[in-house]
Amino acid sequence: MRTITLIIIHCSATPESKSLSFEECRRDHITHRHFRDIGYHYYITRDGVVHKGRSVEKPGAHCKGHNSHSIGVCYEGGLDAYSHPKDTRTEAQKRSMASLLCDLQKRFPKALVVGHHDLNSQKACPCFEVRRLKVRR
Repeated sequence: MRTITLIIIHCSATPESKSLSFEECRRDHITHRHFRDIGYHYYITRDGVVHKGRSVEKPGAHCKGHNSHSIGVCYEGGLDAYSHPKDTRTEAQKRSMASLLCDLQKRFPKALVVGHHDLNSQKACPCFEVRRLKVRR
């Protein structure tokens, strides 16, 4: 098993008025980014369903320089109707994300939970301050 030191939160950069299903995101990563699979380990759609992407045993393709020791969690959304950064998480997404992060932190207790922008200041992703999340263990 890989040593996991980071759990990195992302958004799909999808405007509020549009959808990007798990399969559409996977297809985009394979077809346009030429990845072997979706870059994230988990993808949370607006209805709160947590979809499993890459196996956590395999490195993701979601944060340059950190993929070998991280788990990538992405939520569908992150942009307002005008494509400006915005926390668009639904209540269902917030509940699912909290539950998933709780489970992941039990599995990987030394891993820090951070936002993509915490590792790359050029990114707005995940469009909310991850450090404000209250994750119970």
